[in-house]
Amino acid sequence: MPDPNQPDDAMQDPSTKLVIGAVAVTLLLASLGQTIVSTALPSIVGQLGGLDHLTWVVIAYLLSSTVVAPIYGKLGDLFGRKIVLQAAIVIFLIGAVLSAMATSMTFLIAARAIQGLGGGGLMVVAMTVVADIIPPRQRGKVQGLFGAVFGVATVVGPLLGGFIVEHLSWQWIFLINLPVGVLALAVIAVALKPRAERVKHSIDYAGFVLLSGGLTAFVLATSLGGNTFGWFSLQIIGLVVGALVFLGAFVRVESRAAEPVLPLDLFRNNTFAVTSAVGFLVGMAMFGSITFLPMYLQLAKGVSPTDSALQLVPMMIGLIGASTASGFIMTRTGRYKMLPLASTFVLVIGLLALANMQLDTPSVQIAAYMFLVGAGIGPVNSVSVTATQNAVSRDIVGAATAGVTLFRQIGGSIGVSVFGAIFSSGLAARLGDVMPEGSGTSFSANAVAALPPEVRERVLEAFASALHPVFYTAAGAAILAFALAWLLKERPLANTLRQEPAAEIEAEEAATAAMVGAPALAAR
Repeated sequence: MPDPNQPDDAMQDPSTKLVIGAVAVTLLLASLGQTIVSTALPSIVGQLGGLDHLTWVVIAYLLSSTVVAPIYGKLGDLFGRKIVLQAAIVIFLIGAVLSAMATSMTFLIAARAIQGLGGGGLMVVAMTVVADIIPPRQRGKVQGLFGAVFGVATVVGPLLGGFIVEHLSWQWIFLINLPVGVLALAVIAVALKPRAERVKHSIDYAGFVLLSGGLTAFVLATSLGGNTFGWFSLQIIGLVVGALVFLGAFVRVESRAAEPVLPLDLFRNNTFAVTSAVGFLVGMAMFGSITFLPMYLQLAKGVSPTDSALQLVPMMIGLIGASTASGFIMTRTGRYKMLPLASTFVLVIGLLALANMQLDTPSVQIAAYMFLVGAGIGPVNSVSVTATQNAVSRDIVGAATAGVTLFRQIGGSIGVSVFGAIFSSGLAARLGDVMPEGSGTSFSANAVAALPPEVRERVLEAFASALHPVFYTAAGAAILAFALAWLLKERPLANTLRQEPAAEIEAEEAATAAMVGAPALAAR
C-alpha cells in the first residue's frame, strides 16, 4: 500500500506539465474574453452603430459565462473533464469567430453570448482538471500561478485591446483567440487522458433549467439595476422576484435529485461554505476597485485611459506576487487557514487607504495603496479553490469548484452595481448646481477639463469625495470576509490523489449543521 505521506510525482510528468500549460492558456483566454473588449467598444460602436446597446456587449458575455459555470462543473463530474473542456474551447472559439464577423450590434451581442457559453466552462473545468492530475498539496502552487493569470488578464486585457484597435482593427481582439485556442485544444487532446470507465448517469435537467433561469434573472437585475433601469423599477423588481422563484424551486428540486447539478450538501461543508462566502465578499471589493480606480485616475489625475490602465500595474504586481507566494506556502506546509486571514486583513488596510485619497495624494502613494489591495485579493482565489477541492469527495469536485467560482462572480456583479449606485447618488448630491445645466453626472475627462478652473476644481473635489463611501463600503465587505475567515476549519492538504474523505466529510457536515442549527438539506 502506498505511503499517504509521500507525495506523488505528478509534477514531474511531462504530460502533466503540458496539461498545466494548456490549462493556463485556457484560463487566460477566458479572462481576456471579459477584459479585452472594454477599450475597443468605442471603435466597435463607430463601425456598427447601436450606441444604446453598448453595455450589452459586456453583459452578454458576463451573463452567459456565469449561468453555465455550475452546469459545466457538474458535466465534468459526470462525463470527465477532457471532453467537456474540449467542448468549451470549441464553443468559445466559435463565439470569437462569430464576434469578428458581426455586421450589427445585435449580431455581436448574440456572438458574445455564445463566446461566454464557452468561457464559463473554460474557467471552471480548467481549474478542475488540476484536481484530477495533481495532489492537493502540490495543487496549491499551481492554483497560485493560475491566480496570477487572472491578475495579468485584468490589466493586460484593456491594454491589448487598445493596442489591437489602434494598429489593426477591432475584429482582431476576437480573432487573436484562434491560434492560442487551437494550440490549447491540440495539447489537451494529446496530453489529457479521457475517463476510462463508462457509467450511466442521471441528468438533472430540471435543476439545469431552474438554476439557469434564476442566475439569468439575478445577473440581469444586478447588471441593469441603477443603470438602464432604476433599482425600484418594475423591470428590476420583476427580475428579482423571478430570480427568487426560480432559485427557490431549484432548491426544492435539488433536494430530491439523484445527481443534483449543485449538491445542497456542499453548503453544509465548512470549507465550501466559508470560502464561498469569503470569495463573494472579496469579489465585491475586487471588481469595485478595478472599476472605479481607472475613473479616479483619469479624472482626478488627468491621465489617459491607456495610462490609467498602466497605473493599475502595482495592483497586478501585488495580486500576482501574493497569489503565487500563497500557492508555494500551501505546497510547502500543507496548511492554508492563515492565508485568507492575512490577505483579507491587508485588503482592509489597502481599501481604507484608498477611501482617504485626496486630489493631491501623490501617485506613488496611490500605487502603494493599490499594491496592498492586489496583495489582499491574490491569495483568496487560489486558497478557495485548493481548500475546497481538498475537502470534498472526488465525485463532486467539479460542482464544488464551479460553486466557489460562481459566488465570486456574483459577488463581483453585485459589487459593481452597488458601488455604482453609491457613487452616482453621492456625486449627484455633492455636485448640486455646480455642473452646467443639462450635463448631468455622466461626464468624461475631456468634459471636466473644458470647465472653467473654479468649476472644475469643485467638480473634482465632489468626485473624489463621492468615491470615499465606495471604498469604505468595500472595506466593510473585506472586514466581514476577515471575520468569516476565522470560521474556516483547516483540513491539511493531502499529498496524494488517492484521497477518499467521504466519511470524514460527512462527520464534519453533521457538526457544521449542528453548530449553525441548519436542518439537513438532503439525505445521503
